[in-house]
Amino acid sequence: MNELKRILYVEDDPDIQMVAQMALEVVGGFTLRACSSGHEALQAAAGFAPDLILLDVMMPGLDGPATLARLRELEATATTPAIFMTAKVQPAEVTYFKSLGAAGVIAKPFDPMDLPQQVRRLWQEGGA
Repeated sequence: MNELKRILYVEDDPDIQMVAQMALEVVGGFTLRACSSGHEALQAAAGFAPDLILLDVMMPGLDGPATLARLRELEATATTPAIFMTAKVQPAEVTYFKSLGAAGVIAKPFDPMDLPQQVRRLWQEGGA
């Protein structure tokens, strides 16, 4: 199994992005490439070569599921594990996100101190 080091993180809310980025980099020790939109993520993905994609679901323009579908078309991220972050965590919604190829779903709001462990656990369960 590879080690989880590089995370492509896509979140359009600057406050949430800042909290998650600090949690993942400072607490988790990950290398993060934070993007504010699906389009930005598509441009960054190939050059960054992430071990994991962490995606907000609700974003203007290209939402999380659409962004994941487009990332799957790129050679660099065709098989990269992905986790959605959303307030929509009813069992049917989680099942739907997993049907799109997500390794898991992290509920918003999240606990910043617990976020790195949640990410690591879902990444490992996702068969990375």
